[in-house]
Amino acid sequence: MASEDLTATFVSIGLSEQKAKETVKNEQLSSSLKQAIEQARKCGVQSIDKEMGKLLYNIATKLKTQIKIHQAMIVEYITKQKITTEIQLNAAMDYLLHHPLPPVDKIKFETECGVGVTISPDQVEAAVEEVVQKYKDELIEKRYRFNTGLIMSEARNKLKFADGKIIKNEVDMQILDLLGPKTDADLAKPVKQKQTGVKGSESSKSLKSTESSKSLKDEGSKPTESFVGEDGEVKSFMDIMGAALKFHKTGENYKTEGYVITPKTMELLKEHMRITGGKVHSRFPPEPNGILHIGHAKAINFNFGYARAHDGNCYLRYDDTNPEKEEEKFFKAILEMVQWLGYKPFKVTHASDNFDRLYELAVELIKRGHAYICHMKSEDIKGFNPPDSPWRDRPIEESLQLFEDMKNGKITEGDATLRMKVTLEEGKKDPVAYRIKFTPHHRTGDKWCIYPTYDYTHCLCDSIENITHSLCTKEFQSRRSSYYWLCNVLDLYCPVQWEYGRLNLNYAVVSKRKIGKLITEGHVRDWDDPRLFTLTALRRRGFPPEAINLFCAKVGVTMAQTVLDPSMLEACVRDVLNVTAPRAMAVLEPLKVTINNFPADHSGSLAIPNFPADESKGSHTIPFTSTVFIERSDFKEKAEKNYKRWSADQPVGLRHAGYVLSIDKINKVRHAGYVLSIDKINKVRHAGYVLSIDKINKDSEGNITDLVASCTKTTETDKPKGFIHWVSDPIVCEVRQYERLFFHKSPEDPSEVPGGFLTDINPNSMSVVTNAYVDVSVKGAKHFDKFQFERVGFFSVDTDTHHSKMIFNRTVTLKEDPGKK
Repeated sequence: MASEDLTATFVSIGLSEQKAKETVKNEQLSSSLKQAIEQARKCGVQSIDKEMGKLLYNIATKLKTQIKIHQAMIVEYITKQKITTEIQLNAAMDYLLHHPLPPVDKIKFETECGVGVTISPDQVEAAVEEVVQKYKDELIEKRYRFNTGLIMSEARNKLKFADGKIIKNEVDMQILDLLGPKTDADLAKPVKQKQTGVKGSESSKSLKSTESSKSLKDEGSKPTESFVGEDGEVKSFMDIMGAALKFHKTGENYKTEGYVITPKTMELLKEHMRITGGKVHSRFPPEPNGILHIGHAKAINFNFGYARAHDGNCYLRYDDTNPEKEEEKFFKAILEMVQWLGYKPFKVTHASDNFDRLYELAVELIKRGHAYICHMKSEDIKGFNPPDSPWRDRPIEESLQLFEDMKNGKITEGDATLRMKVTLEEGKKDPVAYRIKFTPHHRTGDKWCIYPTYDYTHCLCDSIENITHSLCTKEFQSRRSSYYWLCNVLDLYCPVQWEYGRLNLNYAVVSKRKIGKLITEGHVRDWDDPRLFTLTALRRRGFPPEAINLFCAKVGVTMAQTVLDPSMLEACVRDVLNVTAPRAMAVLEPLKVTINNFPADHSGSLAIPNFPADESKGSHTIPFTSTVFIERSDFKEKAEKNYKRWSADQPVGLRHAGYVLSIDKINKVRHAGYVLSIDKINKVRHAGYVLSIDKINKDSEGNITDLVASCTKTTETDKPKGFIHWVSDPIVCEVRQYERLFFHKSPEDPSEVPGGFLTDINPNSMSVVTNAYVDVSVKGAKHFDKFQFERVGFFSVDTDTHHSKMIFNRTVTLKEDPGKK
């Protein structure tokens, strides 16, 4: 039918001309609506009025594939005026979704969708009056600011098949009768309440808000961020995601779009529910051929988090079907990272656990005529338009014998594969189910020389483990039809596959092969090098697992592939560490200061709060003696404009100590000294002393080697422009600082980096300070312990730390570097 004729047909049933044209453009929708109209005419209806047309349009847009077989029956009920409202139609479709297999129990069907039910005006009046009386006091108090939708909802629940417009008119009339006409006060615009916190729902917004918002300062107010729960702990992934994830209920697989229903579906689902007890069962199925990266963190949170939120179970299942690339260290590291992110697998399983069963099912697949042995080379069947196999229709007995020969090692590797007779959504035909590999398996040894592929293994292992929600990234969407096909042609329980977008970061390489190159060529040290975005690397650098989970939650679970800037992840790290990492003081470029008249009555130590903004979290004690070390950049002989630290003519406060350093006299080696007078001496928050410079010692090249100062008491009224950190009797440590490993956002993109990712490496991505000083409060810290070094950044104890030397990794700076592009 020409588009003009289709448009005219759709207009004739009540659609506007614009809506009819839009419908015609949608080939699938227009075909479904045309079919519904033809079915109506077969029932003897030649002229379709607007109300009937609206119902037929709803069928075309809402009827799910798995109950399409019942469309003619529903149309007949509409043409016979047995189903006359959208409420009845929705009830009819819902009943059929719960009972999808023919024959339909007509008596129950008609009861559920209100066939023959009439609602009198007296019934509507009585139902509304009952609800209005229930809320009478609140109505009188709030008047027209009361949410009448609540009354509407409860009245409709009492009268399931009543016309919504009639109920609304009755509600409006009874409220008017109770309250009278609206007064000026009712019509006045309500005054908005001042917002006093961050709404919980804001936490599920995209990370754009995180990136643009100002990072928390060191000593900000007590945190009220939405990622912190009432118990003061960082919320979990699902606490933040909340109700954003809406999937099918367990046992209701058949209700999901595209799910295929067979004569055995309902029986298999019933047995599935008996085995699982109706609990959610998900799985995280990584390949054990490398270390997990930041993208896997999203998958871990999604699978384990969804199961935990619904009191269900999540398997950690290793997809160990390629023995050539699997190593024991990867198995251990994967489990370790899952646990590090806060999850405990229900069971740890392996695809190889099912090798015997998978082989049996492959034999059954051949017997049913759905698989065959093919001798085409792998390079000849790659891509999306390979030629059809000349062996596709070979006799079943012949394929069975050849498959047995493959299993027994009688056929050379590469000379035969088992292929499935199915076409994927993307057009790829007959994916491989089994291939020959004369490689021992780490768990099964030499038992097998044929190994199943992902396309064959994944859905069958999901079925064997009774997975309810098979959550995977979007690239597997093209395999969904083969997933359902394989389970159904073997008459096995079929889970539901749900897809979501992958998470990637700019300035990163996550390919296992490419990370392997970075390691072997010496650009990074190993899989856990803090410049990488593997999970072991992020842990070593000091990223807390709560921050990674927070980042995944803020990204959200969408269908779109997400490529984000690392600064967004770092913003989450700062937010979490700001409320979890205790403070310490460290000096990366030490400058010695000697106080020549240190008060004899001073105890020689100070109690410093672990979190200055919340002193209830405890404190630690550090030495304070006549010798302190400050950051070299915190002192200048002559201050520049806007310089707020220590200079010859500008005092500065020592953090936490109650002292102020100020210049009195500068002595130079080999040169005559000179004296500067002081106009004002300022003091830190607590009563203390003023430190004035007696001498500045320099080497022969004029570089300052150390300072000599004296202290005097000061008053309560003055306050210096700035405060600096310091250490006394410190621990000598090594500090490693990191920048981006690659210069370009997409180092793997030839248009950005024509020479390949190995030519894009930043040679200054790591710098090492070998003799930094840190206060003694960090002594005894364990690997991965985290601190905020005040005014410097967030740091974590590196795994290279040993009894004679502490080594720290800079996790992130206190603020995002505005110079980063």
